[in-house]
Amino acid sequence: MINIAVFDTKSYDKDSFESFAPDNIKFKFFESKLTADNASLIKGFDGVCVFVNDKIDNVIIDALVANGVKAIFLRCAGFNNVDVSYCFGKIHCFRVPAYSPYAVAEFAFALLLTLNRRIHKAFIRTRDYNFSLEGLTGSDLHGKTIGVVGTGKIGQVFINIAKGFGMNVLAYDPYPNQNLDVKYASLEEIYKESDYISLHCPLTERNKFMINKDSIKLMKKGVNIINTSRGALINAEDLLEGIKSRQIGSAGLDVYQEETDIFFSDKSNHILDDDILSRLLGMPNVIITSHQAFLTKEALSNIAETTIENINSFFNGIELSANEVCYHCGREQNCRKSRNKKCF
Repeated sequence: MINIAVFDTKSYDKDSFESFAPDNIKFKFFESKLTADNASLIKGFDGVCVFVNDKIDNVIIDALVANGVKAIFLRCAGFNNVDVSYCFGKIHCFRVPAYSPYAVAEFAFALLLTLNRRIHKAFIRTRDYNFSLEGLTGSDLHGKTIGVVGTGKIGQVFINIAKGFGMNVLAYDPYPNQNLDVKYASLEEIYKESDYISLHCPLTERNKFMINKDSIKLMKKGVNIINTSRGALINAEDLLEGIKSRQIGSAGLDVYQEETDIFFSDKSNHILDDDILSRLLGMPNVIITSHQAFLTKEALSNIAETTIENINSFFNGIELSANEVCYHCGREQNCRKSRNKKCF
């Protein structure tokens, strides 16, 4: 029997994992995040399954190794919350690279449409029996230019949706897909020419705070920004200043720079300590959702199935999973997995 501890669990996680769990895997679900304070919970488990806001640093990794845990299974695509370089040689780490690109891309466009046509404002008005159309004027998307940063699977689906609306698409990716029918441009060109900018890239040291006061100055006045990737792609304080100065026309955020201790929890009876988030939430041209873009039935099923495949792949030695990540990933010339079929 393979024993897996699942942290930061919500009801929908438990339901999806239990519906796909084979007889050889036993899941123990914990509502809390995995931290140094509760690391004793991992004793006796073969692996841990964590989510985007579980910070797996050197302290946690040492605790996992000391307690005999052999692998970390991320039920998400991004792995910026894991110190993968420190994992190397100590513990294996796996992820779910593509649970549903449609879920995230469709949600990103829903944010764009809602902001553009003021649907959120209209909803609030009509509930108060206010049927005035004053202040609800939007813009046609047809013919507008949208900059898409990141052309992986999610970015590609988003590009197809934008094309369906008749938008002009500019794309940026440090590793352009030559088979993709899209016009690639530099980040500077995207900032200067785009009416809308949507982020669909992983968070790295290179692109942290790529949306900042300097890049905002390059943008068209009234630009609309959508982020369904990682919060730290945008400097929240600079975003707030850009909105206040009217340089930024609107922002749709499903992620936030300091979301770790806020998102996925009910804070309705608390006063937020984060002043920037509080001020952004009060802006009429800002929509913030709590990392919801992935949340579809299809995505949850794919996450559970792929995670279980990763677990079986690792512990049963059927084959080494292509979903293993380490600090070599993205650097093919140094990738040990491509040479030895394993990271270490």
